[in-house]
Amino acid sequence: MSKESASAIVEALGGPSNIVSLTHCATRLRFQLGDASTVDQGAVESIDGVMGAVAQSGERYQVIIGGGVATVFNEINTLPQMQGTSVEDVKAQSREKGPRGKHAWLDSFFEYLSDSFRPILGVLLGASLIIAFAAVMDAFGVQDFRAETKPAFWTFLDAAWRSVFYFLPIMVAYNAAKKLNVDGWLGGAIMAALMTPNFMSMSDLPETTCTVNDFGAELCQVQVLGLPMQLQDYGGQVFVPLIMAAVLAPIYHGLRKIISENVQLVFVPFLSMVIVIPLTAFILGPIGIWIGNGIGNGLGWLNDTAPIVFAILIPMLYPFLVPLGLHWPLNAIMLVNLNTLGYDFIQGPMGAWNFACFGATAGVMIIAFRERDKVMKQTSIGALVAGLFGGVSEPSLYGIHLRFARIYPRLLIGCFVGGVVQGVGAMISGGGVEASAFAFTSLLTIPIFSPISLYAISIAAAFFTSMLAVVSTDYRTPEQKADNLARIAAEEAAEAAGQPEDGAVPASASESTAPAAATATKPKTLKPAMVPGTKTLVASPLDGNVMPLEDVPDAGFASGAVGKGAGVDPTSGRVIAPDDGTVILTFPTGHAVGLRLDSGVELLIHIGIDTVNLKGEGFEVHVKRGDEVKRGDLLVTFDRAVITNAGYSAITPVLVTNHKKFGAVECAAEGAVSGGDDLLTVVAKDE
Repeated sequence: MSKESASAIVEALGGPSNIVSLTHCATRLRFQLGDASTVDQGAVESIDGVMGAVAQSGERYQVIIGGGVATVFNEINTLPQMQGTSVEDVKAQSREKGPRGKHAWLDSFFEYLSDSFRPILGVLLGASLIIAFAAVMDAFGVQDFRAETKPAFWTFLDAAWRSVFYFLPIMVAYNAAKKLNVDGWLGGAIMAALMTPNFMSMSDLPETTCTVNDFGAELCQVQVLGLPMQLQDYGGQVFVPLIMAAVLAPIYHGLRKIISENVQLVFVPFLSMVIVIPLTAFILGPIGIWIGNGIGNGLGWLNDTAPIVFAILIPMLYPFLVPLGLHWPLNAIMLVNLNTLGYDFIQGPMGAWNFACFGATAGVMIIAFRERDKVMKQTSIGALVAGLFGGVSEPSLYGIHLRFARIYPRLLIGCFVGGVVQGVGAMISGGGVEASAFAFTSLLTIPIFSPISLYAISIAAAFFTSMLAVVSTDYRTPEQKADNLARIAAEEAAEAAGQPEDGAVPASASESTAPAAATATKPKTLKPAMVPGTKTLVASPLDGNVMPLEDVPDAGFASGAVGKGAGVDPTSGRVIAPDDGTVILTFPTGHAVGLRLDSGVELLIHIGIDTVNLKGEGFEVHVKRGDEVKRGDLLVTFDRAVITNAGYSAITPVLVTNHKKFGAVECAAEGAVSGGDDLLTVVAKDE
């Protein structure tokens, strides 16, 4: 994204003074604003590189960028107008001081979870791709991925990804502490104390006693100063650091209040460690593991006793969990499962949701290509690439799905089908899909799932079901579709005419290349319709009954957003050129044609409402873009009965799309007209 686009985002959000803080996650810029009501939503979403925007409670606002979000974040931070405003990560603290939503504690809780994981998403993804590579080598028989003894290279490769997952508690502790305005290094150090070789070696002390529980897990306990301490391997745990940081925060801030600033640097960390390390080892650590194991065991029980219910439930829930941030606890359980069981059973069904999500996006992309919708093509392609190869659903979710309510039912069909495939496969084979590592469910991470064939079939079913559902039934309401098609037609007409969309008059090629002296002395030649004081009559391109534009049964046309003009309810199936000019727009479906008349008037003739859905049935186009036409030349023929029998209106808007170049566009006819009769009066602007 360019500096100009970054600057446009800032301005559309109300300028630097309205930005309280700015952070980013894997795909989104996360703003805390002074006043979110001043945001120009339409302007934000129209900026090049922006996939979508979402307003949230508590003056929070998210701008969806995709995989390049870190670059945009840096671009915004380096803008000259932002130099007086601190929007670094550390200023995220200020969000806690601002107004919150209706359930402030719930907002804060899920923000705490999200921001504890958000900064490490990149390394989690990197580690999951290393695992995927190792799994591919296992599939090809190069090296057993799960062998206890491996050659040096493969052992070293294991270290590359295990570094992330084993020391994950330290990373989470750092982020969680920082989120609560505590020194992140202090949080990391406290968690690291329980992962040192010294702590781990206590299991081998003579006074340590170990028992095996009903699940086959070994539980060890040792007496420390007469108190029993349960020994655990905290590698890969996530609930423990989250609980520890939540307890550390009030202790840390309380110590800062009572200890002189002159000695806080020494005694606040010291006393925090003295208090919280034993507290975590004796109480918080076992509680965190108990919570994680308890939730995991509950889900495991459901997966074992009713695998088809579990396989359907997870992908059907995720579309509602992710937008609210409620998926973070499940992500944490996945990590617990990997640490305790050696595999995870949630990510397989979750993959059905992800690929259903990506399939819906693919459906939108196909429609965008079919309709030549440049904006949605850019959005859907970026979101699809981020999903299929990065496993990131947010660009699809926020950039497209949450903007069009009709997508969710179609997406859920894909989730259901993918879940059913996995559930039935689990019942037949006696076990569901398992993941050997935490992964972003993408094409690149398919090899970490087992059985791979069942997983691949299920995500393919989810993907293509959602895609076909969107393509066959569309993702927009009739009003949204009409508005979109009208916008596309106006954009293409403007582009073909070589003018900006806002209707500004560009210089001709000869004028733009002429020497400055010549253009200074030679007056600009105006088209006949643009000469001040001129009124130009535009003929009707078809037979029918005239109606005011505001009575056309389509909000996009009736509002005049596409152009000014009138509607004609046709009584014949012929569209003719109302005057001499050039064809600047045609559609393969034949439902619309655009002309640039020699007078300077640019006309869009849209035959019927929503008739693009007929996919060309009943239409025949007799011209192509670039053709020169004379008054009365045949442009399109159509069968009105085909239109009406399909349930669509045949009313045809006849619109002056460059109306901003004129003083007024007025209807010049009433009642019945024939092709060639006067229909519109175009009034030139005064000097």
